Amino acid sequence: MNELNLVNNEFLRQFEVQIDNQLARIEYSEQERKIFLTKLSIPESIQTQKFEEAFIVKVLEFIEDKNLRVVPTSPKIAGFVRKNRRYKELLPVGIKL
Repeated sequence: MNELNLVNNEFLRQFEVQIDNQLARIEYSEQERKIFLTKLSIPESIQTQKFEEAFIVKVLEFIEDKNLRVVPTSPKIAGFVRKNRRYKELLPVGIKL
């Protein structure tokens, strides 16, 4: 799953991964060096826990590489960050999950 080809579609404000002609995406909005991850959409035909986690990790690593902060407003992404302490350091000061 590490071979996911993540695309940052800035025009549509979403991160995208194409698998088997299916498009998985995480929608976002960006404000003041923060990215708000607002919606996770994965087609049923490729939806697995392993894929979902790999996709979220890939997006969080992209955000980390850009030295941005993340505010996960999508319940699934917030739950992932809550369970994986390593990514809590990406949260802005004062945001608790």
